[in-house]
Amino acid sequence: MKTISLRTLLREPLKVKRITRTGKSVQVTDNGEPLWILQPAVTQDDEEQRRREIEELFDEVRRGPRSKIPLSKIVLESRR
Repeated sequence: MKTISLRTLLREPLKVKRITRTGKSVQVTDNGEPLWILQPAVTQDDEEQRRREIEELFDEVRRGPRSKIPLSKIVLESRR
């Protein structure tokens, strides 16, 4: 997350627009105290692309070698 001052937001709105266009959130501060968090709008195309990328990652994991350690043992070890 990128942090900018309120003054920067008012004087250079295109800078904030460029940052949010890349998909990053922007925190606006006034005298060092956070005021707002500006998040990029998610379009339906972006959401569909995100879902495809996630499915591709899952497919890649499924194609990989299977673990010989049972999941229950992994969960129990992680709780220690």
